[in-house]
Amino acid sequence: MEAVSRVKHTDFLVIGGGAAGLRAAVELAGTGCKVLVVTKDRPVESSTEYAQGGVAVALSDEDEVAIHFRDTLRAGDGLCRAESVRTLVEEGPEEIGRLMEWGAQFDREGVKLAFAREGAHSRRRILHARGDSTGREIMRTLIRTVRTHRNVSRLSHACSVDLVVSDKTCRGVLVSQGSELVVCYARAIVLATGGAGQLYSRTTNPLVATGDGMAMAYRAGALMEDMEMVQFHPTSLYVPGAPQFLLSEAMRGEGGILRNARGERFMTHYHEDAELAPRDVVTRAIVSEMVRSRSRNVYLDMTHLSREFLKRRFPRIYATCLTYDVDIADEPVPVSPAAHYFMGGVHTDVDGRTTVQGLFAAGEVACTGVHGANRLASNSLLEGIVFGARSARTAAAYGLAKERPRGGQKVRVIIGERGGHDLDKVRSELRRVMWDRVGIIRCARSLEQAEERLRRWDRLRTCQGVSRGEIELRNLLDVAWIVLESAKRRSNSVGAHYRSDHKGKEKGWKRHIRLQRAPEPLF
Repeated sequence: MEAVSRVKHTDFLVIGGGAAGLRAAVELAGTGCKVLVVTKDRPVESSTEYAQGGVAVALSDEDEVAIHFRDTLRAGDGLCRAESVRTLVEEGPEEIGRLMEWGAQFDREGVKLAFAREGAHSRRRILHARGDSTGREIMRTLIRTVRTHRNVSRLSHACSVDLVVSDKTCRGVLVSQGSELVVCYARAIVLATGGAGQLYSRTTNPLVATGDGMAMAYRAGALMEDMEMVQFHPTSLYVPGAPQFLLSEAMRGEGGILRNARGERFMTHYHEDAELAPRDVVTRAIVSEMVRSRSRNVYLDMTHLSREFLKRRFPRIYATCLTYDVDIADEPVPVSPAAHYFMGGVHTDVDGRTTVQGLFAAGEVACTGVHGANRLASNSLLEGIVFGARSARTAAAYGLAKERPRGGQKVRVIIGERGGHDLDKVRSELRRVMWDRVGIIRCARSLEQAEERLRRWDRLRTCQGVSRGEIELRNLLDVAWIVLESAKRRSNSVGAHYRSDHKGKEKGWKRHIRLQRAPEPLF
C-alpha cells in the first residue's frame, strides 16, 4: 500500500523538545525566521523533565573550570574528545547564567547558590532546583522563553518517520501525525530527539526514548560513533509493580550508603571513593553483589539522615517512594541498575555538524565526544544546553546562506506488511534480549546470541509502518543492531562497555567505534 504526504515549509526545523531542542529553538528564534519544533508527544515529555540530580557547572567559590574539565576527562576513561569537554566546561557558566536571567530558580543557601556533590566529582558543583526537580525547572524556563518568540511554532504528537535527504543533503523530515503523513521542509534541521533507553527492559527513560533520531540519522547516511557506550544508572527503584524510578546520584552525594542483601556496606571493597565512584564502577559492583547473594536488588540506605532533610532535599523522590510504600527515612530503599544514557550517538563536531549536509545534532542523540566511555554525573543537562545553542548557531549560519525551500515533493511511502509478527511481543522480547545479552556485562557468546535473535526480526526493519508503535519498533531494531555491531568491534573493556571475556584495555583500545551506511532514499 502507498501513502502520500502533505507538505509543510519552515526556515528552521528542530526535532525534539527536551533541553537541547528548546535551547536550539530559542537561539534560532533570534534570526527572526520561522522555527518549527516537532515533538513526538506533548511538548514537555522528554528525558530532561525526569532529570533529578542537577546540572554540573563550575560556579562555586571552591571550583574552577579546569577542575571540572579534569573530572570529566577522568570519568570518560580516556575516550573523551578534549576540545568538546573544554567547550562544555568553559561555556557552561555563561549558559547557566543565561537560564537564570530567563527565570530559572536554582536552590540557594541564603543568597548564594547551593551546590551538591555527586559521584566522580571532586568538588560540590551540582546546581539543583526544588531539591530533585532540576530538569523540570529547566524545562519550565525554556518553554516559557520559547513562548515569548512568535516566530516559533510547534507540531506536537508528530512521530518522525525518516529524514528527507536528496543530493546528500538533509532537506527535512517526514512525520506521522494522527491519520496523515506530513513532510516538513527547512533550510536546516537540528536533531535533538534524545536517547534510546527503551531498548532495554530496565530503564529510567520515558516511553518516548526509542532512539528515533539515531535510527533516522543512520538510515540517512550519518556517521554513528561509540554506540556501544550505554550508561546504566546504578540506582533505580526496585519494587514489584512500581516504575523504574530513578533514585538520583545526589542521594549518594548526600551520604547514602549502598548495602547488599545481608545489610553490609560493600562499595568500600570496590573503589576508594566508595559510593561516589564513577557510575560504571558502582553499577558493576551492584551486579556483583546481586550475583553473590542471588538477589534481584541491593539497598540504598538514607536512614541515618533526618526526615526533615530528606523531605527538603529530595521531595519528589521522598513522595514517590511513599506512593509505593517505601519510607526512605525509615528503611533502606531496594534498588537495582537500569539503562540510563547513551554516550554514543550521531557523530558531530564541536559545532553540532553531522556528516550529512544540512543536518545538525545536539543532546543525547549526538556524540560530541564530551562523555567518552562514561558520562560524569549531571553533565548531560549542561551538554544539552551548551551544544543546543552551539548547533543552532551553526545551523543558522548554514541556513541563512540558503534560500527558503520552495515547492517540495510529496513523499510516497510504501506501507509494508508485518508478516504475522505481534509488534508488542517483539518489542518486549527485544528489550529482554538487549538487557540480558548486550547489557551491563557482555562477552562474545552473549553478543552472538543477541545477533541470532535479532536476525529473526530483520524483516521488520525494512517493513515501513506509519503508526507510532511500528515506527518506534523499527527504530529500536535499527539502534539495537548499531549497538550490537559496535559492541562486537570493541573487544576490550573500557568505561561503561565491560566485556567479561576481555576485562582489560588491550593494545589499540583508545579509538572510537564508527559505523556508517549509504543513505536510504525516500523518493
